[in-house]
Amino acid sequence: MDAKELRDKSPDQLREDLASLKKESFNLRFQQATGQLENTARMRQVRRDAARVKTILNEKAASAAAEA
Repeated sequence: MDAKELRDKSPDQLREDLASLKKESFNLRFQQATGQLENTARMRQVRRDAARVKTILNEKAASAAAEA
């Protein structure tokens, strides 16, 4: 996921993406705890994608507040 793709999405779509990333993060942590995690780099990627989505959501909220 890159920021250009995320900026084109609506806030509702971004919230859905964030929810799915959080679910994936939970599943990855669960796999790590049980010793089943094979791709450890995916945890870092999911965590950063979630942060990226949150940043874009905050930018959109700030721009909407500035317009009002």
